[in-house]
Amino acid sequence: MEGPEVVALLRRLEAVGVTAWVDGGWGVDALLGEETRRHADVDLVVPAGAVPRLRALLEAEGFEVIRDWLPAALAFRRHDGREVDLHPVELTEDGGGDQVQLDGVERWHYAAPVRGVVAGQAVLCCSLETQLRAHVGYEPDADDIADMKALAQRFGCELPPPYDRG
Repeated sequence: MEGPEVVALLRRLEAVGVTAWVDGGWGVDALLGEETRRHADVDLVVPAGAVPRLRALLEAEGFEVIRDWLPAALAFRRHDGREVDLHPVELTEDGGGDQVQLDGVERWHYAAPVRGVVAGQAVLCCSLETQLRAHVGYEPDADDIADMKALAQRFGCELPPPYDRG
């Protein structure tokens, strides 16, 4: 998914009253203020109550569900290969949100979003703290490693294992 498509999608969501913030690889690039690599999809943190509205909007635009892991996530793909992954959250008083995990009980907390930039446009995106926490607990791929190193270089932060090696 290209940067202008990400921004256009965010604006369509805003038009139907949904504020979303960018997560995943595009979220890293939004924090950095530049596109550092190609992205097959965009991950969006959205209010859980908006999921039915967003599903209808995306399906009307030709997206089909490829992974339904609700309440934790809902992923879509279009025939042209573009993908959108929704990460529903219950909004919290601190401005962030809690994502119910696959077991329906555990919760993962997203800190309040911050301002970032995609394709020259201001967007909401996951904070540095959230990005660092989200990148642990699994075996990272080359994109994950590059993303984390770019964040460390830009923000001077210490990286958690296994990113702190070499």
